[in-house]
Amino acid sequence: MAAKIDAEKCLGCGACEGTCPVGAIKLDGDKAKVDESACVSCGACAGACPAEAITVD
Repeated sequence: MAAKIDAEKCLGCGACEGTCPVGAIKLDGDKAKVDESACVSCGACAGACPAEAITVD
């Protein structure tokens, strides 16, 4: 299961993008987007998100 980003909570700060070990998160405009095929569900992005906008199931 890939990380999920709540677009309403996402601040577009890029903290998650910098912590993803496989580069599965990129900023798209002012919101982060997850490449689900690349995501390894490690949870690094969720821990880095100051807005708590990311969940990993």
